[in-house]
Amino acid sequence: MSASNFSDVLIAGGGFAGFALAIALRQSLGANFTVTLADPELGQSDQDARASAIAAAPRRMFDALSVWGAVAEEAQPILDMVVTDSRIEDAARPVFLTFGGEIEPGEPFAHMIENGRLIAALSAHAASNGVILIATSVTDFTAEPSHMSVVLRNGASIRTKLLVAADGARSRLRERAGIATHGWSYGQSAIVTTVAHERSHDGRAEEHFLPAGPFAILPLPHNRSSIVWAERTKEAERIVALADDDFHRELERRFGLRLGDIVVVGRRRAYPLGLWVARSFIADRLALVGDAAHVIHPIAGQGLNMGLRDVAALAEAVVDAVRLGLDPGDATVLERYQVWRRFDTMTMSVSTDGLNRLFSNRSDALRLVRDLGLGFVDRLPALKRLFIREAAGLVGDVPKLLRGEAL
Repeated sequence: MSASNFSDVLIAGGGFAGFALAIALRQSLGANFTVTLADPELGQSDQDARASAIAAAPRRMFDALSVWGAVAEEAQPILDMVVTDSRIEDAARPVFLTFGGEIEPGEPFAHMIENGRLIAALSAHAASNGVILIATSVTDFTAEPSHMSVVLRNGASIRTKLLVAADGARSRLRERAGIATHGWSYGQSAIVTTVAHERSHDGRAEEHFLPAGPFAILPLPHNRSSIVWAERTKEAERIVALADDDFHRELERRFGLRLGDIVVVGRRRAYPLGLWVARSFIADRLALVGDAAHVIHPIAGQGLNMGLRDVAALAEAVVDAVRLGLDPGDATVLERYQVWRRFDTMTMSVSTDGLNRLFSNRSDALRLVRDLGLGFVDRLPALKRLFIREAAGLVGDVPKLLRGEAL
C-alpha cells in the first residue's frame, strides 16, 4: 500500500519487534489510529532460515495478539534443558545443571520456531489488521514540536507523532539521531545452521560450554535441531568455509552421537558477537526497540526476547497515553518506556557478559569454580524455578501483553 502523508506511528523495520508493535498498537487503538511499517525487505524477511527461542512471556504476547495460533503447530516446545562443561576432546560430558521445561503445568518456558514462519504470520496478521506496509526505508527525519517529519527512500514524506526505530543492530535511525552506543566485540562469531538427526530429541535443549564458547543444540519439529555454535571469529570463518564433509566432521565432534547420525539441512552462516547498548532508548519523538536499542551475547538465548519485552512496554505506554488523549510521541510517554526497560536491559547485558567471560576460556581454575556453582544451583529447586521464570520473562514489572492480557 502507498503511504498517506500522516501516520500516528511510523515503525522503521519489519522484524519480530516491528511487526509485533504494529499489531499491538493497531489492535488496541482501532481503525482511527494509523500505524505504518516501512522496511525495504518486506516480502523477503520470511525467507530467514534461522530459528529462535520464544520465551513463555513473549509467546503469551503473540497469543494475545492472535498470532500464535497460526504457527503453534510448527513450534517445538522445549521440555527439558541440560548444561554441560567440557572440552571437545573429553570422552564424556558430565551434566552439571538440568532444568524442567514448564513454568506452569502444560506451559513450556520456551518454544523453538523457524524465523521465516513467524515473520510470515506476523506480516499477514499486520496486513489483515490494517497496518500500512511500505517496502522502503526511512532516509531522514526532523523532529518538530508537534510531529516528526520523515522522508522515505521512495521519495514520499510522512508526518508522524512517533517514529520507532526497529531497524536492527546497525540502526541508521539511531545513528541519524546521534544516539551513541557503548559496548565491545567479543572476538567471537556464532555459527548458525540446522541439522536433521536419526533419533528424536524429545524436546530437549542442550548447551555445551566449550573453551571457545557455548555450543547449543535447540530442538525443532520433525527430528531437527537448530545449532548456535560460538567460536573465535577467525576460526568460525574457517569452519564455515570448509567443504561439506569437513564441516560435518567438525560439527559431529561437538554435537556427539546421542541423536544418531546427523545431516546438515540448513545454510550455515557466521554472525559476529558483541555487547552494545544505546546510551538512550529515546530521543525527540523517537523510540528504539530490539537490536536498535541493545545487542547481547546469545549465551542465554535472550536477545530476541528482550526486544519483544521492549515492544510490550512501549505498546502499553503508548496505548495508555492515547486513551487519555495524550500525544503518543510526548517526552513523558517515551520516558516511561525508557525507565521501564533500562534496568532490565542493563541487568541482562551484565549477566550474559559475565557468563560468556566465565565459560569461554581455558582456565582450569575457573572451570572448577563454575562447575561447583552449577552443581550447587542444580541442588536448589527454588533457585532453579526463579531462573526459569527469569528466562521466561515473568519476573519483575511485567507488561500486560507479556502476561497474556489485552491492552
